[in-house]
Parts: sequence; C-alpha cells; structure tokens
Amino acid sequence: MIVELGHFALILAACLALLQSIVPLYGASKNHAGLMAVGQSAAVAQFVLIALAFAVLVNAYVTSDFSVVNVVENNHSAKPMLYKITGVWSNHEGSMLLWVLILSLFGAAVALAGDNLPPGLRARVLAIQGMIGVGFLTFILFTSNPFLRVSPAPLDGQGMNPVLQDPGLAFHPPFLYLGYVGFSVTFSFAVAALIEGRVDAAWARWVRPWALAAWCALTIGIAMGSWWAYYTLGWGGWWFWDPVENASFMPWLVGTALLHSAIVVEKRDALKSWTILLAIITFSLSLVGTFLVRSGVLTSVHAFAVDPARGAFILVLLVLAIGGSLTLYAVRAPSMAGGGIFAPISREGALVLNNVLLTTAAATVFLGTLYPLFLDVVNGPKVSVGFPFFNRTFVPLMIPVALAVAAGPLLAWKRGDLRAALQRLWFAFFATLAVVLIGLYLAGFKPVLAILGLGLATWVGFGSLCEWAERVKLFRIPFGESWRRAIHLPRASYGMTIAHIGFAVSIAGIAASAFETERIELVHPGETLQVAGFNLLFKGTEKVPGPNYIADRATIEVRQNGATIAVLHPERRFFTLQQMTTGVTAIRSNFMADLYVALGDPDDKGGATLRAYWKPLVPWIWIGAVFMALGGLLSLSDRRWRVGVAARRRVPAAHPAPGE
Repeated sequence: MIVELGHFALILAACLALLQSIVPLYGASKNHAGLMAVGQSAAVAQFVLIALAFAVLVNAYVTSDFSVVNVVENNHSAKPMLYKITGVWSNHEGSMLLWVLILSLFGAAVALAGDNLPPGLRARVLAIQGMIGVGFLTFILFTSNPFLRVSPAPLDGQGMNPVLQDPGLAFHPPFLYLGYVGFSVTFSFAVAALIEGRVDAAWARWVRPWALAAWCALTIGIAMGSWWAYYTLGWGGWWFWDPVENASFMPWLVGTALLHSAIVVEKRDALKSWTILLAIITFSLSLVGTFLVRSGVLTSVHAFAVDPARGAFILVLLVLAIGGSLTLYAVRAPSMAGGGIFAPISREGALVLNNVLLTTAAATVFLGTLYPLFLDVVNGPKVSVGFPFFNRTFVPLMIPVALAVAAGPLLAWKRGDLRAALQRLWFAFFATLAVVLIGLYLAGFKPVLAILGLGLATWVGFGSLCEWAERVKLFRIPFGESWRRAIHLPRASYGMTIAHIGFAVSIAGIAASAFETERIELVHPGETLQVAGFNLLFKGTEKVPGPNYIADRATIEVRQNGATIAVLHPERRFFTLQQMTTGVTAIRSNFMADLYVALGDPDDKGGATLRAYWKPLVPWIWIGAVFMALGGLLSLSDRRWRVGVAARRRVPAAHPAPGE
C-alpha cells in the first residue's frame, strides 16, 4: 500500500504541475493577483508530493521490498546500506524521480524565496517550471514508472552494477542533477522575460544567484565524476572525453559564459538578448545530456536506459522545450534594446571575448560528441572522435580565455586602457616568466607545451591576486587602510578571486600530467617495481571477504632511500551475484603528487600485474575544482543577492480578484 501511495503522489504532482503551468500564466496576462498566487501554492505542494514519492521509493530499497520491479532489478539484500539508498538513483526510473524532485525543489525555492520578484515575473517563471514538470512527470508515469509491482515477488534482487558501488559515484549524480536542473530556473527566467518583453539590470540581478547555485553544483558533480574515474577504474586517467562526460561539460561551459554575460546586463544594461540566448542554450544542453543517457544511442556505464521508445519520448520533449523557446526568442529578442555601448577594450569587451570563446569551445565539444552519433543514425561511416580531436580544438580556445581572466577584471567599464591593465600585472608577468624558465631548465625543454601550461596557470593565479591587490591598494596606501578596504570588499569580489585561482590550480594540475611516469610489470612476491625513485615491494595477495564480494588484496611496501614510507593495498573485487570483477586502486598522495597503484590480472605462480604511476600535481585538478565551487558559493552568499536588489521602475499593482 505504501508503494501505491508513492505512485498516487506522482499522479497528483503531475496534475498540480499542469495547474501550475496554466493558471499563473493566465493570471500574469490579466494582472490578476489571486491567479498568479496559485503558482506559488502549486509549486510548494508539487515538491511535497514528489518528495513523498521519492521517500516511498527509498523506503522500498532500504527494506528490500522485492515486490517492486525497480527494487528487484537494482537492489540485493546483501548490498551495504549506503548503496541501497544510493541505488535509488543508480537506475533510469529512480534517477528520473530524483530529476523531477530537484526540479520541484527549485520551483518551490522560487515560490518561497522570490518575494523580491515582481508578481508577474514570478508567476511566469513558475509557469515555465510547471511546463517542464508536466513533461517529465508524464514521461515517468507513462514510460518509466518506478512503482510497478511484480507478482510473485522473488526472494532476492539482481543487485546493482558493481562499478557503481562506490561513494564517489554514489553522490556524483545528485550534484550533477542539481546543476542540470538548476539551470531550468535561468531558462524559465529567460522565457518569462521573452513573454514579458523586458530584460534589465534587475532581471540580471535576480537570475545570477540561480545560475551561480546551478554552476557550483555542476562543478562539484563533474569533479566528483572525474575523481571517481581516476581512483576507481585503474587506468590512471581522469577525463576520457566520453560522450556523457561531454554532456555534462557543455552546459558547464555555456553556464560559465552565462554567469559572466549576466554581469554585463546588470552593470551596463548591455548584451540582453545574448544573455537570454545563453540561458536557453545552457538548459537545452542539459536536456541533450538527459537524452543521451536515456535514449539507447550510447552504451556506457553512464547510460541508464536502452529503450528507443523512451528516447523518442524525450526527443519530443527536447523539440518542444528547445524549439519552442528558440522560436519565442526569434520572435521577441529583436525588440529588446541593446543597452549601453562600450569599446572593444573594456571590461565588457573582455567578458564578450570570454563568452565567444567559451561558447565556441562548447560548440566544438558538441560537434565532436554528436557528429559520430549522427553518422550512425543515417548509416554513415563509423567515425571515432577522441583525445586528438578535442585536444587540438578545445585546448587552443582555452588559452586566450585564461589570458583574459587575469587582465579582464583590471579593465574599466565602457572604455579601458589595456596598457595600464597589463602594467598592473607586472608581478604576474615576472612570476610566469620565472616558472617557464625554471621549468625549461629542469625538464630539459621537454615537454614545452606542458611547461607553457604551468606558466599559463601562474599567469591566471598571480593575475587574480594582483587584481585583488589593486582593489585594496596594497602597498600603495598604509597597510591599515588596505586592511580596512579588504574587510569591506563584497563577498562576490572574493568569490571571483577564489574561483579564478581555482581555475589556475586546475590548469596546473592538467598541464603537469605530461610529466607523469608509468610502469606496468608482472611481479611475484618479494620482487620490486621501480617508479619515479620509489621501490614498490610486492608482498603477495590474500583473499578478503566483503559484504557482497570477495577481494584479492595486494600488500605493497613503498620504499624510498631504504626506508618504508607507506604500505598500499590495491584490490580486485569479484562480485558473485553479477559475476563481475572491479578494481580498487591504492593512492598515496601528499597533495603535490600521487603515487598510484592498480592491481591487474594474476598469474598461476602467485604473481600479479601492477600498474604504477607517479603523477605530479594531479590532486590540483580536483582541488582547483573545489576552489571554483567555493568561490561561487562565496559569491552566492553576498548579501547583495538578498537585500538592496536592483529596483525596477514601478509598474501598476495587480488588480485584486473580485471579492477580495
């Protein structure tokens, strides 16, 4: 009966979403306060109902209710409790329920925290959110119902893909969805603005917090997925340009452009229609990612569904959402005034350059990802697009982005002085030159591109510090006065600096990957494998039982200069239910480099293949991502998003409903 309650709650939520998509939109067109207020109540009630349905499914997993088809297919009584809970979203049906739960959460947040919004704009935003909810709730109820029963109920379930039974991947999807679905709010703001025919500084101020929240979540989600691939799969890499990896990366790139473009709308009342388009494209790319993993066009550990009927349903939703919003944009955007005029060399010009390069990079990734899939659809030749294509097209576009990150914030609005801005970056210039020269000397001029990459990271990092120093006039006024200015700087300024430094740290980690050392060798107990000055003494393997697997655990002593400095235990786990083997790497990290060991196939003499890497600065890739997200969260906490919101010109108050 509890399971049926969850199903019934979803049906009611779909009805409320339909109500939310119609009534407030009509009320906004008639300027009717009562009808517009329906959107707020419907959004909150919809969230409560979907949360109830989600809780019911979680309960079914936790209690191992094998009368539910979804639980049978993705759960097992011997599975650890953590993976029973996270198994809820490890499958197509459960992950779609999480998707609409987060969608309704954002809708409820707009309803409850949008008191500073004009009633008409809030009503239209909630209506668009309701339309998205109608589409995906209908999709769940008719093609992906997570509450279907099976009779008779089996004694146990089929379990979950062992590769997914890892804490990193367990929490990776929720953060991705917070990012994907969070951009639905900026999309709704964009469509609402097109319907209303008005975009101004106040609109940009209202949009930026939602874009920041989604961007931070997506940044963490992508970083967690990359970290999981690094330490779990045993291949030593952290990014493969997999189509589903790219599906999350594309909205991140365009979302980054959106954040910067909204600044220009807020500060200079310019780039209005462009910012609207970016908001539409960002969420559209999120929907494309949803289609890729659920349409059956991909075979991947990331893919949830292989049913073409589901793919066709989502494709219809994509056409309606993307096609409808772009058609509305084509009709209404030309009427929007361009706003302030600025010179090419200006803060606005730097942000435009940022936008052009980021969107071009996203287009490059889009082409490389979808072109092979398109050829498959039309029975064209098989084309494989991988590292060479993306490295030769994407990386060159990011170099000018990094160069502009340091100089752009030092330019004045409307008309800037590039020479003066570069003069303020003299310390960053000399630091960059020193890093490049020292790198060339130590590395023997190989690899030059990696050394230049470290120089680029130095430029971005020290350039961001120079920009902060300019803000507080460090060393130009008494220290006490600089301290006072630093204390009173807005949090958003510190957030920008921290995020840009995080970008620099990630660049350094990526560039340094060219200096890694790799050794792959078959070793037997008592034998040693040498890598980057470390001696790895293989002591043998032993059988270790797990909750739902049996592991071969190796013991490896790490020696340096004759002393044992660590003991590593890489594993190979055999899951008896799925008859599948996975690897667990062992990593010794000091945050400046990783010693990384993966256990390979054994032989019949007690030996095993070891894959060992020494990876300098690789932890910086994820440390930088954390800094970027923290910078975004610090900006999000700026009190200017809560008080002192940019005001609009007064508009006539909504007429009360008859009888009020």
